[in-house]
Amino acid sequence: MTPLERLRNHSNEFRKEIIGLASNVYGAVGFAASNVYMIIADGGVIIVDTTESTKAAENVLAAFRKITALPVRSIIYTHSHRDHISGAEIFAGSGDPEIIASHRFASDLVAVDSKKPLPNKALADRTRRQFGIGLAFPDERVNLGCGPGDRPLEGLGAGFMPPTTRVHEDRINRNVCGVELELVHAPGETPDHLVVWDDGNGILICGDNFYKSFPNLYAIRGTRYRDYDAWADSLDLLLSFDAEILAPGHSRPVVGADKVRGVLTDYRDAIRHVVAETVAGLDRGEGPDELADKIALPASLADKPHLQEFYGKISWSVRAYCAGTLGWFDGNPTNLDRLSPRQEAGRMIALAGGEAALFDTALTAHRTGDHQWSLELLDRLLCVDAENTEYRLLKAACLRARADEEINATARNYYLVAAAEI
Repeated sequence: MTPLERLRNHSNEFRKEIIGLASNVYGAVGFAASNVYMIIADGGVIIVDTTESTKAAENVLAAFRKITALPVRSIIYTHSHRDHISGAEIFAGSGDPEIIASHRFASDLVAVDSKKPLPNKALADRTRRQFGIGLAFPDERVNLGCGPGDRPLEGLGAGFMPPTTRVHEDRINRNVCGVELELVHAPGETPDHLVVWDDGNGILICGDNFYKSFPNLYAIRGTRYRDYDAWADSLDLLLSFDAEILAPGHSRPVVGADKVRGVLTDYRDAIRHVVAETVAGLDRGEGPDELADKIALPASLADKPHLQEFYGKISWSVRAYCAGTLGWFDGNPTNLDRLSPRQEAGRMIALAGGEAALFDTALTAHRTGDHQWSLELLDRLLCVDAENTEYRLLKAACLRARADEEINATARNYYLVAAAEI
């Protein structure tokens, strides 16, 4: 099966459906990048997460309204990523629901600290590439790795409502609209993760601490270091609930206690394996490039369908762990003060016998399927002649070829958007 065929098959995880998890609990999968859950309570409903756009939220609410007309009394945010918080106004309607979140909640949508400026244009550009915004569905943007490739973007980020109740306790039992729920801090993809345990139904709504892909320990859109050990510890915590149903923020729910225990154990073990192998390699004096090339999951985990690299990627995770724990320096003194890219490119081109010779080598590499090598050579040429049409068009062709070699949706999207920009 080709990488593209594997990625297309993964889209089955995001087929649009309202899934009944219990007599009073429903999940909306495939309507948006992230899932929405509805718990029917006394005189009202509880909504867990609200999607990334007002249009997606409208579609989910319309589907929920076929089940119940009860008003939304409470909204719970599992964490602050904008694809989980941006449709709240639609679910609230004209009402005034309690909005519950962690006391660590710090949305990238609303809480930018002007005293600590971020490269917001760079983040926006990279986010657009990661999620393939502007690519044609389904031929180019197959899916998001974590959600469907085709979902409404009208009102993207427009419907956020700030939390009215902040949970400070590590775990607390709350009667929410007559339903007994336990809210538990479980840092993972973000430090502010709040999972929802419905003991009466055996349902654990886990946010983005699990989804059916290798975990996105590093997002190529750009993100601060995600604490791998804290994420693995939280998976131990999730295992302690002995849930019958695991309801993730992305991909379809996992049903059956044995299956839930199996996927959470595998997820934890995969993260701990990457950490242990990276630490061992660093202690041997190896650098991020070497380790990213050699570290893989053990045979006992490598073929698990919920650990395929559709969203997260092991090599990126290794590099991010190195940078997050030791910083940018790889330990090799040569790299303390490297030549600038333009200086290095000029010397490589001269060593290769000139621009024409290096371009011929890049073209041959592309024609023989060695697209990554061609890209690396072309980047040297573009350092000295950034507007050269031949160099740019060949780079675009190589990026499109690399896209077709990837099962990772975010890498594929990034390659294709970058090619389109060229």
